[in-house]
Amino acid sequence: MTRFAGGPSQSPGFLMWHATMSWQRTMTATLAPLGLTHVQFVLLACAWWLASTDEPPTQVRLAAQAGTDVKMTSDVVARLEGKGLVRRAAHPTDARAKVVTVTDEGAALARRAIEEVEAADAEFFAAVDTPALVTVLATLAASG
Repeated sequence: MTRFAGGPSQSPGFLMWHATMSWQRTMTATLAPLGLTHVQFVLLACAWWLASTDEPPTQVRLAAQAGTDVKMTSDVVARLEGKGLVRRAAHPTDARAKVVTVTDEGAALARRAIEEVEAADAEFFAAVDTPALVTVLATLAASG
């Protein structure tokens, strides 16, 4: 006998899957007019934020902040570089590391995209108690 005898509609994991897919469709629709995929947005926004709080991050630090795979981060940052949104340069003291600097165009796009994503988030999550949801999601994220 399964734990969720009522079927998928009673399974937290299944419901989270559907909620996540719906939210991802919202993010895709929000970011497409800006010429960004969701992962490009996350990495650009994280690079911009990290640089505003400290020095420009390395790709490894950027991957850690975003929660993304280092190799995938490198590939996506290369695409962002091709769009003129970031620049990569050798780290001054670590020959293996690359430093990611957000260009002026990238910073402007990051600010605009963050505003668009925050507005889409506000609309998407309007039907729920957002502070309570954030607490639940933070707990789940910390456990994994």
